[in-house]
Amino acid sequence: MANTYTQLYFHVVIVVKNRAKLINGNLKDELYKFITGIIRNRGQKLMKINGMPDHVHLLISTKPDSNLSDLMRDIKSGSSKWINENKLSKIPFRWQRGFAAFTKGKSEIKTVANYIENQERHHREQSLKEEYVELLEEYQVDYKEEYLFD
Repeated sequence: MANTYTQLYFHVVIVVKNRAKLINGNLKDELYKFITGIIRNRGQKLMKINGMPDHVHLLISTKPDSNLSDLMRDIKSGSSKWINENKLSKIPFRWQRGFAAFTKGKSEIKTVANYIENQERHHREQSLKEEYVELLEEYQVDYKEEYLFD
């Protein structure tokens, strides 16, 4: 689109169904590469990815014609199918329904990237549920606790 200039950044969190701790070892590295490929193939830019065995954080820069819900659907369905078809998990792999996403400004990018990079250290002190609720409350997102996790 001529004369359209944007910087759109999203911090996204996706969670494994039932918070199962399935993203371990070699699967973690391979999954992150697979997700990176999906984002690139959709013409968007992955700035940072990391997580824990039960969830993944993404920092994504998108173009204005990108629909975040469609991108997340492609990431989640594509990666689940890939993991299951290649038998990379001992039990069927599924992501929980939905995701959490927060817009970020340019001045926040380094802080968010550092936060994502240091997930292992961060989760020594805080559970996924505590982190998730803290993010929702920080951004004043209305939620019902009974619907947070499948």
